[in-house]
Amino acid sequence: MSTTNWIELVFVLILLAISTPILGNYMAKVYGKGKAPGDRFFLPIENAVYRVSGLDPESEQRWSTYVISLLVFTAVGIAFTYAILRLQGHLPLNPDHQVGVKPPLAFNTATSFGTNTNWQNYAGESTMSQLSQMLALVWHQFISAAVGMALAAAFIRALVRKGTNTLGNFWVDTIRSTTRILLPISFVFAFVFMSQGTIQNFHAERSVTTIAVQSVNSKGQAVATQTIPGGPVASMLPIEGLGDNGGGFFNANGAHPFQIPNPISSVIYIWLLLMIPFAFPWTFGKMIGSLRQGMVVLTAMGVLFMIGMLIVLGAEGRGNPKLSPSGTTQAATATHPGGNLEGKEMRFGVGLSGIEANSITATSTGTTNSAHDSYTPIGGSVPLFQIMLGEVDPGGTGTGLYGMLIMVFISVFIAGLMVGRTPEYLGKKIQGPEVKLTALYILVLPFSVLIFAGAAVLLPHALSSLEAIGPQSANASGTPHGLTELVYAYASGAHNNGSAFAGLNGNTLWWNTTLAINMLVGRFALIIPAMAIAGSLVRKRPVPATAGTLRTDTPLFTGMLMLVTVIITGLTYFPVLALGPLAEHFTGRF
Repeated sequence: MSTTNWIELVFVLILLAISTPILGNYMAKVYGKGKAPGDRFFLPIENAVYRVSGLDPESEQRWSTYVISLLVFTAVGIAFTYAILRLQGHLPLNPDHQVGVKPPLAFNTATSFGTNTNWQNYAGESTMSQLSQMLALVWHQFISAAVGMALAAAFIRALVRKGTNTLGNFWVDTIRSTTRILLPISFVFAFVFMSQGTIQNFHAERSVTTIAVQSVNSKGQAVATQTIPGGPVASMLPIEGLGDNGGGFFNANGAHPFQIPNPISSVIYIWLLLMIPFAFPWTFGKMIGSLRQGMVVLTAMGVLFMIGMLIVLGAEGRGNPKLSPSGTTQAATATHPGGNLEGKEMRFGVGLSGIEANSITATSTGTTNSAHDSYTPIGGSVPLFQIMLGEVDPGGTGTGLYGMLIMVFISVFIAGLMVGRTPEYLGKKIQGPEVKLTALYILVLPFSVLIFAGAAVLLPHALSSLEAIGPQSANASGTPHGLTELVYAYASGAHNNGSAFAGLNGNTLWWNTTLAINMLVGRFALIIPAMAIAGSLVRKRPVPATAGTLRTDTPLFTGMLMLVTVIITGLTYFPVLALGPLAEHFTGRF
């Protein structure tokens, strides 16, 4: 990799080091009791929403009511989005005269955005009207992110409160997440992206004449035309990253120059998508009154994140080993960016492509500025493994925090088995009900991913969506790369990531339907047991620490937490990783 690439990584880390404590402290006040910064401005807005909606902001909910509110809210939102997509041909703000989206694709897209997955089986600029982009899709990008943040706040309260039954109010937490965090930051960064060249308009697509010769007109003149799309992209872009959504206005997503015009905007975007997930452990530490506990979670997230980063940058920076015998140099020089440039956007090269690939899959963002399909086997395995890890390093907006806290519970349970003591965390005993729910939380996604992937391997019409790779077809005859492609799609859907390996045609009845089901399972089959755990913990009173109590605020426990997280993922997914990217690497079939 070039020096510029390392400087770009350093800038991302510096920006995160600045924003994490500032945003973490702010969010702790937003979700805590008492006054919060900005009350004079935000409270009148929120109170107006409460009055119109008939909500009582002072009422609190048990975990079951909290979850029911979430499910109803999400279901209504998905139905609303589906209706807009189907009817967009008859609705305003449609300068390009896009027709209504077909039912399977509309169902997949509505489900995708409603679950914070943002998987896109379509090209945005040629499928969606501007109204659909702004209302049907951006609405969910704010709300689905706010829901994840609300869940994290409720989970933290479960560990703070003693002997109660309530976790807060879903509606209040969601509204405050939107008005006080997501909207203000998105508003500011919309202007930042516009200053860098991201487009923001309501133009229809325009046909222009270029200098390249593509055809000859009736007068015998050589001409060339190109269609230039327009749209409100800069206002949509910040929440794509900040809310860990990833669904872009354009088909090329982060590789489109109208969306991410230059390396500066790419660095800012990567910072945005990591900002809230890394701030939440700090918020956790402040709300429970022990920043050391928060730093354990933050350190575990940060170390795992950097390990993945260094592996993908090292693999892609060294380049494709298949080219070395031919004498092709892939070293970085003053005139060559170096590394494996296949599938990379040349404005970003290996550095920003690898940084984003690791960042979007360590979170649940899904925006891609390069084709993961064209990475080296080891480089491409990192985004896949990050998704399989459960997106806990740092994970999605809020979901990453409670996902890592689930790993903390497993770690203290294992430690308790070793010493013959009932496991405890923050003074609260982790007993049978919590362990069973934790096991359900850990197993449900691999079950969904592997069942659907296994079915797809056996069905010719599912395999026909896989691309041809070299002289062989990544279908029934099989290649490791084809298996990686297939498993990546289901892992991305189930873990609500939304990125694709880039060689799969997902706009078919099979893939639209099964991926949508996978997204719903991945969202709600995790939320329900996680909130049930929170509901169980909030009723417990902490027990006093003794000499035999396992300390969970030490470097030793931090290391154990990281090992448990990696080992659980390895035990679950190692066979498919061995048959996919590892087999591709060791057999040289790429």
